[in-house]
Amino acid sequence: MATVFIVSPATIPSSRIESFRDHLGSRNPNGSKHESNFWVWISGPELKWSKMRQRQAPVCGFSAAKPNGNSIASSSEEEVLGILSSSADVNLAFEYFVSVAEMSSFISSETCNVMLEMLSVDKRVDDMRVVFDLMQRKRIRMDLRTYGTVFEVFGVTGGIRDAPVGLQRMRDACFVLNSYSYNGLIHLLLVSEFFYEAWDVYRRMVSEGNKPILKTYSALMVSLGKRGDAGRVARSLEEMEGLGFRPNVYTFTICIRVLGRAGRINEALAILKRMADEGIEADVVTYTILIDALCSAGKFDDAKRLLLRMRSSGQKPDRVMYITLMDRFSDNGDLDGVRELWGEMEADGYAFDVVSYTILVNALCKAGKFCEVNCLLDVMREHGITPNMRTYNSLISGLLKADRLEKAVDLFNRFETLGIERSVSSYVLFIDYYGMHGFPHKVLRTFQTMKAKGIAPNIIAYNAALCGLAKAGWLREAQMFFSEMQRTGLGPDCITYNMMMKCSSKAGDVDQSVKLFQEMIESGLSPSERVMNSLIDALYKDGRADEAWKVYDRMKELELAPTVVTYNTLLAGLVKESRILEAVKLFERMIKAGCSPDIVTYHTLLHCLCKNGKTDLALQMYLGMVENDCIPDVVTYNTLIYGLSKDDRVRDAFLVFHQMRKLHFPNGLTLKILLPTLVKDGMIKDALKIAKVAIPQVESHISGVIWEDLMNQILEETDLMQDSSFAEILVTHGAGLEVSFLIPLLKRLVEQKGALEALNLFSRMRSYGIRGTLQIYQVLIVGLLEAHLTEIAWNLVKEMRKTGCLPDVFVYNLFLDAWGKSRKVNEVLDLYEEMHAQGCRLKTITHNIVISSLVRSNRLDDAVNLYYDLISRDFLPTPHTYGPLIDGLARSRRLEEATQLFTTMRNYGCQPNCALYNILINGYGKAGNMEAAVKLFEEMVNCGITPDLKSYSILVDCLCIAGEVDDAWHYFKEIKSKGLHLDVITCNLMINGFGRAGRIQEALAIFKELKCNDEGVTPDLYTYNALIFYSGSAGRMDEARLYYEELLDKGLEPTAFTYNALIRGYGLSGNHEGAYAMYQKMVFCGCSPNLETYAQLPVPAMTE
Repeated sequence: MATVFIVSPATIPSSRIESFRDHLGSRNPNGSKHESNFWVWISGPELKWSKMRQRQAPVCGFSAAKPNGNSIASSSEEEVLGILSSSADVNLAFEYFVSVAEMSSFISSETCNVMLEMLSVDKRVDDMRVVFDLMQRKRIRMDLRTYGTVFEVFGVTGGIRDAPVGLQRMRDACFVLNSYSYNGLIHLLLVSEFFYEAWDVYRRMVSEGNKPILKTYSALMVSLGKRGDAGRVARSLEEMEGLGFRPNVYTFTICIRVLGRAGRINEALAILKRMADEGIEADVVTYTILIDALCSAGKFDDAKRLLLRMRSSGQKPDRVMYITLMDRFSDNGDLDGVRELWGEMEADGYAFDVVSYTILVNALCKAGKFCEVNCLLDVMREHGITPNMRTYNSLISGLLKADRLEKAVDLFNRFETLGIERSVSSYVLFIDYYGMHGFPHKVLRTFQTMKAKGIAPNIIAYNAALCGLAKAGWLREAQMFFSEMQRTGLGPDCITYNMMMKCSSKAGDVDQSVKLFQEMIESGLSPSERVMNSLIDALYKDGRADEAWKVYDRMKELELAPTVVTYNTLLAGLVKESRILEAVKLFERMIKAGCSPDIVTYHTLLHCLCKNGKTDLALQMYLGMVENDCIPDVVTYNTLIYGLSKDDRVRDAFLVFHQMRKLHFPNGLTLKILLPTLVKDGMIKDALKIAKVAIPQVESHISGVIWEDLMNQILEETDLMQDSSFAEILVTHGAGLEVSFLIPLLKRLVEQKGALEALNLFSRMRSYGIRGTLQIYQVLIVGLLEAHLTEIAWNLVKEMRKTGCLPDVFVYNLFLDAWGKSRKVNEVLDLYEEMHAQGCRLKTITHNIVISSLVRSNRLDDAVNLYYDLISRDFLPTPHTYGPLIDGLARSRRLEEATQLFTTMRNYGCQPNCALYNILINGYGKAGNMEAAVKLFEEMVNCGITPDLKSYSILVDCLCIAGEVDDAWHYFKEIKSKGLHLDVITCNLMINGFGRAGRIQEALAIFKELKCNDEGVTPDLYTYNALIFYSGSAGRMDEARLYYEELLDKGLEPTAFTYNALIRGYGLSGNHEGAYAMYQKMVFCGCSPNLETYAQLPVPAMTE
């Protein structure tokens, strides 16, 4: 293959002439002299110069001598590209490119890129620099391909994203970019969404003395706006002016947009003022953006005023502005505002379209005016405007927000008849609704239905589903969705990752959240502030504060401006750790960074300061809050009142309360904080004034539980007698006191002064018109029954019936239980029958109490009969039903019946538990059937029921009684290996077993371990009695005497058993004198001898 080149020598640099001569010889290919207009040469062996000369035919689009005499410059770009692409000799191609580029105006990016790529193969950096400089000089656009080729030569393989590294290497190789190239490169980076790299290139550009154009500054500001970095936008504006640029309306509008989106409304308004001062007239776009920002900040009145100002300046709102404003007012639920704008839009001559009507539909739905919506839809059709999918979606959204799910589903099902094709956005509304209301299973079902209908989910649908799953903590299902989304080719966005991170955090897997964050970074996504905030919050909640702060520091590296949420999360963490000084410093840093604190910020700090006694600083912060237009709410004032009350600054707290009343009604918490403080400080009159004023205001807004909390707080802070007096004063002065206010007071009186004192207070309250409630009677009856004042308690029941406050099952159960424990089974049965007769809906616990009472009163057969009678009906027994029955049968040695009940209870849906197994094991053990007892124990373990300490204690006790001490010792050792903590009772049982078997040393080993353990379990009187008894029985009276003295040293009081054991020991050892001396000591110490004492005294001594 041969390639032909036709070149004018005049276009070739003199430095290259010699290379042409060396390559072509002393004359040109067609035999002409060098002064001829064109040189023609052929690269390749296949064509002969003679043949070429004979033909004089066009070669590659050129001829040695064109008929019209035109130069090579008239050739097309396609021809030049063809020559370059077909050339096998890079040297000749490069010479040809240089010649054509110098004499032609059609050289494009494509041509230059081809040449750069050819040169890059042999890494001909110098020649590549010639091409690059030519592109700069002729202002030929450099694209991604250009930079990719150049960067690759220098070993930079990351493409345009590695521009900062690539530029440095280009600089080292003498590639010097001019302003044109820098501006173009920054534009490429921004278009590719490599914001940070664009800013790096910008800084390099300025440092090298190159001047950005106004368009570059504007594009950079737009990128900052997308990142929400309002602070840097303001600095960029200053830099731009420092370089001599005068901002225009477009630049100022960008700044206003960014500041508005960041919530920095005052600064945005300041820029509008500056524009006016500098004679730059704001256009409709500027006003639209600023009005939109005001609406986003909830300043709708300011937005209306700005609209009037715009009109007064002679500018007429366009359709976009009206649509924007109506949309914002609609989203805010301001139907009147939407209607007002609707009228103005109509007056300005704008026709309404489907977009306008949809906004009005949305506003009507938010106001719950669904009938008007239906009328409006008819009006649309009359005007020839067909409601579209967005219109109906607005209606569905409104119905769902009003919890009218059935209506929304019905409308959605009628889409086909209405001519509306179902779309992803419609399904997303239902997915959002189900997720928000905690129905993750319906989220999954709706999503699957959408796919079954052939509608491919988009990223919004996946994110909505993930949000619902994340809220429910369904991590496994969320991970399945995440994987499915990736398989379908949809790349997760920041919202997706944020949802997955939240889901992982809620499931307690913070490590997975961190892993997802790294995955997001590696996938090339730039994390948003919201993602960073979620990760900081998750790490802090997981107790990983250091990692949370590292994420915060990384925000700076990623050039993300911390938001108010970021600061609030960090402040909450510092406050939780009581790092007050650091919290205040962070708050100051937040202000300095231009991030306006919100109400949450102030509440976090105020709570911290007040809790830690820094009330003066809290008051200063409160004043700053007002200055920053952050309106204090009830929580703010409650926090200050709490702090001042805590510091005993009662008067100041009182003043803050009155300041609060100018703006807000106090709530239950206000009273809960302030009233106890005033009562404690003796300011009863002030407390009464507040109660009389505040209680009527808050009574309808708070529940009885809060009234109880209020009284509980007063009880914690003050004296009981003060509380009783204050309560009586409140009632007598008609403060509108809720009756539930008395419940905690009555409970405290029952605990501290007795049930009769509580009853007396209630009697006095009734004289002031307070009527007893069921809860009050329950408190009094519980107290009276615990004091065994059953008759007085029953009189209260009679009183309840007279006043129309009928006792409930709980009250009757109290009496059943009290009489049952007193073995007054007749009273139990009478009340039980009465409850039946009155039609009370008896609960299982009622029947269980009666069964237990019958067993306790030795009427076991009656209890069993009642059980069988109950289960023949609709009674569902519980373990508490079977416990008394099985225990009673086991104690009566009716083990076969007990076992039958135990076996059949499963038929009634009642599974045996550890307590029931213990009862039956104890029954068989005490009956001497240790084989059956051990078998039951093993069965319990095999059923997956973990034995408790009592299980082991029963087994140890029964085995020791049966003389099987080694087996008992086996189970005793097993207690610790199972992670259970020994108690003194179990140790005493084992000591007793070893003692009975004459294995004193082993008993003493347990005793020593008991004395040295670090679990707070110490020997008791029973321990010492056992050691004294068995030591004496073994003739080791010196040791027995030592144990006796040790128990006295520990403050334990010997019993008759203690002395009897010592007397017996002395008697067995033949020390009759010692026996009688101990007897005398027993009498002297006030311990009455019993029959066993006299039986143990030595016979000779008795004879004497």
